[in-house]
Amino acid sequence: MGIRSDLHAVKDGTRKMYLPYAFVTFDKKGKEIFYNTLKNVKVPDGYASNISKCVQLKPPKLSGFKSHDYHILMLLLLPISLRKTLPKSVRIPLIQLSRYFRDLCFKILKPQDLARMDAEILLILCQLEKVFPPSFFDVMVHLSVHLSTEAKMGGLVHYRWMYPIKR
Repeated sequence: MGIRSDLHAVKDGTRKMYLPYAFVTFDKKGKEIFYNTLKNVKVPDGYASNISKCVQLKPPKLSGFKSHDYHILMLLLLPISLRKTLPKSVRIPLIQLSRYFRDLCFKILKPQDLARMDAEILLILCQLEKVFPPSFFDVMVHLSVHLSTEAKMGGLVHYRWMYPIKR
């Protein structure tokens, strides 16, 4: 069929088959840049927990994050740390998705901004569908389409989230 032929199994010289990595995965250098960026981040007191303590470099992993820390990671830190790690075709839609969620969490939302965001999220998800496999897309990804409509009906997002109740 010729669909994503760069991801098909390949024979190497010893009659073994191997699957090449997809271009959406981090290589070693990209992982190192990503985790070092998160390790060196400093945020104001009371804004988030000490994120650098939650990042381990060897083995590279994130642990001990609270839900608000993941929120900060998704809205602000992910666009910064992805900037030099992934190819442009992967990086741009992820940064746009992060910007969509950041715009949705503003304290002032105008109806024309929400209309723009309605159209924008459809384009972002189309770009993500070009990059990621179909198994990536479940109901949760689809629900992001309805968030701006819900903000029109329910008002500002920060009046409806669960952070104050969790503390």
